Amino acid sequence: MLSKRLVVCLDVRHGKLAKSIKFVGTKDIGEPVAKARQYYEDGVDELIFYDITASRENRDIMIEFVEQAASQIFIPFSVGGGIRSVKDATKLRNAGAEKVNVNTFAVKRPELISEIADAIGSQSAILSMDVRRVNPAKDIPSGYEIVINGGTTPTGVDALGWAKKGEKLGAGELVINSIDADGTKDGYELRLTRMIADAVGIPVVASGGAGKPEHLYDVLTRGHADAALVASIVHYGEYTCRQLKEYLNNRGIKMRMSY
Repeated sequence: MLSKRLVVCLDVRHGKLAKSIKFVGTKDIGEPVAKARQYYEDGVDELIFYDITASRENRDIMIEFVEQAASQIFIPFSVGGGIRSVKDATKLRNAGAEKVNVNTFAVKRPELISEIADAIGSQSAILSMDVRRVNPAKDIPSGYEIVINGGTTPTGVDALGWAKKGEKLGAGELVINSIDADGTKDGYELRLTRMIADAVGIPVVASGGAGKPEHLYDVLTRGHADAALVASIVHYGEYTCRQLKEYLNNRGIKMRMSY
Protein backbone atom coordinates (compact mmCIF):
# COMPACT_ATOMS: atom_id res chain seq x y z
CA MET A 1 0.00 0.00 0.00
CA LEU A 2 1.28 3.45 -0.93
CA SER A 3 1.94 5.89 1.89
CA LYS A 4 -0.49 8.72 2.43
CA ARG A 5 0.87 12.26 2.46
CA LEU A 6 0.58 15.29 4.69
CA VAL A 7 0.69 18.51 2.67
CA VAL A 8 0.85 22.07 3.99
CA CYS A 9 -0.55 24.92 1.91
CA LEU A 10 1.10 28.33 1.94
CA ASP A 11 -1.27 30.95 0.54
CA VAL A 12 0.78 34.03 -0.26
CA ARG A 13 -0.58 37.51 -0.90
CA HIS A 14 1.85 40.27 -1.86
CA GLY A 15 4.74 38.39 -0.29
CA LYS A 16 3.02 37.58 3.02
CA LEU A 17 1.59 34.31 4.27
CA ALA A 18 -2.19 34.75 4.31
CA LYS A 19 -5.27 32.85 5.46
CA SER A 20 -8.97 33.22 4.81
CA ILE A 21 -12.26 31.55 5.67
CA LYS A 22 -14.24 30.37 2.65
CA PHE A 23 -11.88 32.46 0.47
CA VAL A 24 -12.91 35.79 2.08
CA GLY A 25 -11.62 37.92 4.97
CA THR A 26 -8.01 37.19 4.07
CA LYS A 27 -5.47 38.16 6.74
CA ASP A 28 -1.68 38.32 6.65
CA ILE A 29 -0.27 35.97 9.27
CA GLY A 30 3.47 35.60 8.74
CA GLU A 31 6.52 35.12 6.55
CA PRO A 32 6.07 32.30 4.01
CA VAL A 33 9.71 31.32 3.53
CA ALA A 34 10.30 30.97 7.28
CA LYS A 35 7.14 28.88 7.59
CA ALA A 36 8.17 26.68 4.66
CA ARG A 37 11.48 25.97 6.38
CA GLN A 38 9.70 25.25 9.69
CA TYR A 39 7.34 22.72 8.14
CA TYR A 40 10.13 21.05 6.20
CA GLU A 41 12.14 20.60 9.39
CA ASP A 42 9.04 19.24 11.15
CA GLY A 43 8.64 16.42 8.63
CA VAL A 44 5.87 17.54 6.26
CA ASP A 45 5.79 15.45 3.08
CA GLU A 46 5.06 18.23 0.62
CA LEU A 47 4.43 21.96 0.42
CA ILE A 48 2.06 23.81 -1.90
CA PHE A 49 2.52 27.52 -2.51
CA TYR A 50 -0.35 29.53 -4.02
CA ASP A 51 0.09 33.13 -5.11
CA ILE A 52 -3.60 33.73 -4.41
CA THR A 53 -4.06 37.05 -6.20
CA ALA A 54 -1.93 36.44 -9.31
CA SER A 55 -4.81 35.29 -11.53
CA ARG A 56 -7.22 37.94 -10.32
CA GLU A 57 -4.59 40.66 -10.81
CA ASN A 58 -3.55 39.18 -14.17
CA ARG A 59 0.14 39.15 -13.29
CA ASP A 60 3.01 36.70 -13.12
CA ILE A 61 3.67 34.66 -10.01
CA MET A 62 6.21 35.96 -7.47
CA ILE A 63 9.19 34.00 -8.70
CA GLU A 64 11.54 35.34 -6.02
CA PHE A 65 9.60 33.58 -3.27
CA VAL A 66 9.81 30.30 -5.17
CA GLU A 67 13.58 30.64 -5.47
CA GLN A 68 13.98 31.53 -1.80
CA ALA A 69 11.81 28.68 -0.57
CA ALA A 70 13.34 26.10 -2.89
CA SER A 71 16.81 26.94 -1.59
CA GLN A 72 15.78 26.01 1.96
CA ILE A 73 13.52 22.95 1.58
CA PHE A 74 14.30 19.55 0.10
CA ILE A 75 10.91 17.92 -0.32
CA PRO A 76 8.38 18.10 -3.16
CA PHE A 77 7.36 21.73 -3.64
CA SER A 78 4.31 22.63 -5.71
CA VAL A 79 3.52 26.13 -6.97
CA GLY A 80 0.39 27.73 -8.42
CA GLY A 81 -1.11 31.09 -9.25
CA GLY A 82 -1.42 32.91 -12.55
CA ILE A 83 0.19 30.19 -14.69
CA ARG A 84 -0.85 30.80 -18.30
CA SER A 85 1.70 28.98 -20.45
CA VAL A 86 4.46 26.40 -20.77
CA LYS A 87 6.89 29.30 -20.44
CA ASP A 88 5.44 30.16 -17.01
CA ALA A 89 5.60 26.52 -15.93
CA THR A 90 9.19 26.10 -17.12
CA LYS A 91 10.23 29.27 -15.32
CA LEU A 92 8.84 27.89 -12.06
CA ARG A 93 10.54 24.53 -12.57
CA ASN A 94 13.84 26.31 -13.16
CA ALA A 95 13.27 28.30 -9.96
CA GLY A 96 13.03 25.08 -7.96
CA ALA A 97 9.37 24.01 -8.03
CA GLU A 98 8.98 20.27 -8.52
CA LYS A 99 5.31 20.56 -9.50
CA VAL A 100 3.22 23.24 -11.17
CA ASN A 101 -0.44 23.83 -10.26
CA VAL A 102 -2.78 25.21 -12.90
CA ASN A 103 -6.27 26.43 -12.10
CA THR A 104 -7.95 29.53 -13.56
CA PHE A 105 -6.21 29.58 -16.92
CA ALA A 106 -6.69 25.84 -17.37
CA VAL A 107 -10.45 26.32 -17.07
CA LYS A 108 -10.28 29.14 -19.62
CA ARG A 109 -8.06 27.11 -21.96
CA PRO A 110 -8.07 23.38 -21.07
CA GLU A 111 -5.33 22.49 -23.57
CA LEU A 112 -2.93 24.27 -21.21
CA ILE A 113 -2.93 21.09 -19.09
CA SER A 114 -1.75 18.95 -22.01
CA GLU A 115 0.84 21.50 -23.07
CA ILE A 116 2.40 21.63 -19.61
CA ALA A 117 2.20 17.85 -19.14
CA ASP A 118 3.97 17.33 -22.47
CA ALA A 119 6.65 19.87 -21.57
CA ILE A 120 7.50 18.90 -17.98
CA GLY A 121 5.77 15.53 -17.48
CA SER A 122 2.35 14.58 -16.17
CA GLN A 123 3.75 13.89 -12.70
CA SER A 124 4.60 17.59 -12.46
CA ALA A 125 1.39 18.95 -14.02
CA ILE A 126 -1.15 19.39 -11.22
CA LEU A 127 -4.75 20.51 -11.68
CA SER A 128 -5.98 22.57 -8.74
CA MET A 129 -9.77 22.94 -8.49
CA ASP A 130 -11.63 25.52 -6.39
CA VAL A 131 -15.07 24.03 -5.81
CA ARG A 132 -18.33 25.35 -4.33
CA ARG A 133 -21.57 23.51 -3.54
CA VAL A 134 -24.55 24.51 -5.68
CA ASN A 135 -27.97 23.09 -6.42
CA PRO A 136 -27.62 20.25 -8.94
CA ALA A 137 -28.59 21.33 -12.45
CA LYS A 138 -28.36 20.06 -16.00
CA ASP A 139 -24.89 21.56 -16.52
CA ILE A 140 -23.74 20.82 -12.95
CA PRO A 141 -25.22 17.40 -12.15
CA SER A 142 -22.78 16.69 -9.32
CA GLY A 143 -23.92 19.72 -7.33
CA TYR A 144 -20.37 21.08 -7.24
CA GLU A 145 -19.23 23.97 -9.42
CA ILE A 146 -15.74 25.13 -10.42
CA VAL A 147 -14.99 28.72 -9.36
CA ILE A 148 -11.96 30.63 -10.68
CA ASN A 149 -10.01 33.85 -10.05
CA GLY A 150 -9.36 33.07 -6.40
CA GLY A 151 -12.90 31.92 -5.70
CA THR A 152 -14.58 35.03 -7.16
CA THR A 153 -15.90 33.88 -10.55
CA PRO A 154 -18.41 31.02 -11.01
CA THR A 155 -17.93 29.13 -14.27
CA GLY A 156 -20.92 26.83 -14.71
CA VAL A 157 -18.43 23.94 -15.02
CA ASP A 158 -19.25 20.72 -13.18
CA ALA A 159 -16.45 19.73 -10.78
CA LEU A 160 -16.70 15.99 -11.39
CA GLY A 161 -16.70 16.40 -15.16
CA TRP A 162 -13.77 18.80 -14.96
CA ALA A 163 -11.76 16.38 -12.80
CA LYS A 164 -12.24 13.60 -15.34
CA LYS A 165 -11.35 15.91 -18.22
CA GLY A 166 -8.26 17.13 -16.40
CA GLU A 167 -7.04 13.57 -16.03
CA LYS A 168 -7.61 12.85 -19.73
CA LEU A 169 -5.70 16.00 -20.68
CA GLY A 170 -2.65 14.81 -18.75
CA ALA A 171 -2.87 16.12 -15.20
CA GLY A 172 -0.90 13.85 -12.88
CA GLU A 173 -2.68 14.86 -9.68
CA LEU A 174 -5.74 16.80 -8.51
CA VAL A 175 -5.95 19.23 -5.60
CA ILE A 176 -9.58 19.62 -4.54
CA ASN A 177 -10.09 22.91 -2.69
CA SER A 178 -13.51 23.06 -1.03
CA ILE A 179 -14.52 26.72 -0.75
CA ASP A 180 -17.37 25.80 1.62
CA ALA A 181 -15.02 24.06 4.05
CA ASP A 182 -12.01 26.39 3.65
CA GLY A 183 -10.77 27.73 6.98
CA THR A 184 -13.80 26.49 8.92
CA LYS A 185 -11.95 23.72 10.77
CA ASP A 186 -15.18 21.71 10.65
CA GLY A 187 -13.77 18.86 8.57
CA TYR A 188 -13.16 18.14 4.92
CA GLU A 189 -15.87 17.93 2.27
CA LEU A 190 -15.85 14.13 2.31
CA ARG A 191 -18.58 13.59 -0.27
CA LEU A 192 -16.81 15.79 -2.82
CA THR A 193 -13.40 14.23 -2.23
CA ARG A 194 -14.67 10.66 -2.36
CA MET A 195 -16.77 11.30 -5.48
CA ILE A 196 -13.78 12.61 -7.41
CA ALA A 197 -11.23 10.14 -5.99
CA ASP A 198 -13.46 7.22 -7.02
CA ALA A 199 -13.89 8.62 -10.54
CA VAL A 200 -10.23 9.17 -11.48
CA GLY A 201 -7.08 7.08 -11.50
CA ILE A 202 -4.65 9.77 -10.37
CA PRO A 203 -3.86 10.94 -6.82
CA VAL A 204 -6.29 13.32 -5.13
CA VAL A 205 -5.25 15.86 -2.50
CA ALA A 206 -8.10 16.99 -0.22
CA SER A 207 -8.04 20.65 0.81
CA GLY A 208 -10.22 22.74 3.07
CA GLY A 209 -11.65 22.17 6.54
CA ALA A 210 -8.96 20.48 8.64
CA GLY A 211 -9.47 21.38 12.29
CA LYS A 212 -8.17 18.36 14.20
CA PRO A 213 -6.27 15.14 13.48
CA GLU A 214 -9.48 13.13 13.23
CA HIS A 215 -10.47 15.13 10.17
CA LEU A 216 -7.32 14.01 8.36
CA TYR A 217 -8.03 10.40 9.27
CA ASP A 218 -11.57 10.73 7.93
CA VAL A 219 -10.57 12.18 4.56
CA LEU A 220 -7.78 9.64 4.03
CA THR A 221 -10.13 6.74 4.80
CA ARG A 222 -13.79 7.61 4.19
CA GLY A 223 -12.88 10.37 1.71
CA HIS A 224 -10.53 8.08 -0.26
CA ALA A 225 -7.96 10.89 -0.60
CA ASP A 226 -4.30 10.16 -1.24
CA ALA A 227 -3.13 13.21 0.68
CA ALA A 228 -4.55 15.62 3.25
CA LEU A 229 -3.72 19.30 2.94
CA VAL A 230 -3.67 21.48 6.05
CA ALA A 231 -3.12 25.17 6.67
CA SER A 232 -4.75 26.96 9.63
CA ILE A 233 -4.10 24.25 12.23
CA VAL A 234 -0.35 24.38 11.64
CA HIS A 235 -0.07 28.09 10.80
CA TYR A 236 -1.64 29.01 14.15
CA GLY A 237 0.39 26.44 16.09
CA GLU A 238 -2.51 24.21 17.13
CA TYR A 239 -0.69 21.11 15.86
CA THR A 240 2.71 20.38 14.38
CA CYS A 241 3.26 18.34 11.25
CA ARG A 242 5.00 15.77 13.41
CA GLN A 243 1.99 15.41 15.72
CA LEU A 244 -0.42 15.01 12.81
CA LYS A 245 1.68 12.33 11.13
CA GLU A 246 2.24 10.45 14.38
CA TYR A 247 -1.52 10.47 15.06
CA LEU A 248 -2.29 9.07 11.61
CA ASN A 249 0.48 6.50 11.83
CA ASN A 250 -0.75 5.33 15.22
CA ARG A 251 -4.25 4.87 13.77
CA GLY A 252 -2.96 2.58 11.06
CA ILE A 253 -2.53 5.05 8.19
CA LYS A 254 0.73 4.33 6.40
CA MET A 255 2.77 7.52 6.56
CA ARG A 256 6.34 8.39 5.65
CA MET A 257 7.87 8.49 9.13
CA SER A 258 11.43 9.56 8.35
CA TYR A 259 12.23 11.09 11.74
